[in-house]
Amino acid sequence: MLKEFTSLFLKHTSPSRKHLTPELVLRLVTPSCPLWSAPITDSPFTDPFWGFYWPGGQATARYILDNPAAVTGRRVLDIGCGCGAGAIAAARMKAKQVVANDIDTYAVIATKLNAEMNNVHLDTDTNNFIGSSCKDFDVILIGDMFYDEEFGNSLFIWLNRLTKDNKTILIGDPGRHGLTESRRSHMTLLAKYDLPKETREENHGYTETSIWKLNKI
Repeated sequence: MLKEFTSLFLKHTSPSRKHLTPELVLRLVTPSCPLWSAPITDSPFTDPFWGFYWPGGQATARYILDNPAAVTGRRVLDIGCGCGAGAIAAARMKAKQVVANDIDTYAVIATKLNAEMNNVHLDTDTNNFIGSSCKDFDVILIGDMFYDEEFGNSLFIWLNRLTKDNKTILIGDPGRHGLTESRRSHMTLLAKYDLPKETREENHGYTETSIWKLNKI
């Protein structure tokens, strides 16, 4: 599976720096890739979310690169890592340990390939960490995961529980409906970024993205 996916991944993605973190080169599905405009029936992948650098993920990685103290010397878990940018940024900023987690096996393979391109080491894991104690980690990264109200509720309850164990929870989000005003009232806004032109075009209407820290309730 690894060899076959790697071949398809290299064929259907291209290296890109046209995002909020040009320090990182990431293989993505871009407008220059035939897959970008191909019918779903022509895609060799099912839901290749790992092929896109979502706005919330861009905010997470940008914040880490600008604020290395958030992760330096700490154990970091990137939940729903997608293309791996948040985890790669944490590894680059000298986190003690970085685990990129996604239940999609292809996402963790894509993350490993992107990490290699950026000359950083990280570990990967396909277990579902949501609901777990995350006892081996200090910082939890959540990039663009409040895309659904029902899932967002479960996610928020779990993250609140983690703050009681003094975990640092960093949430990147461009304004998804799952990150409601009520939920944001329990967070501190750390930074807001204007999205680059390419990302705006990909995400139909989102013009900015933010990084939040969840407060202990």
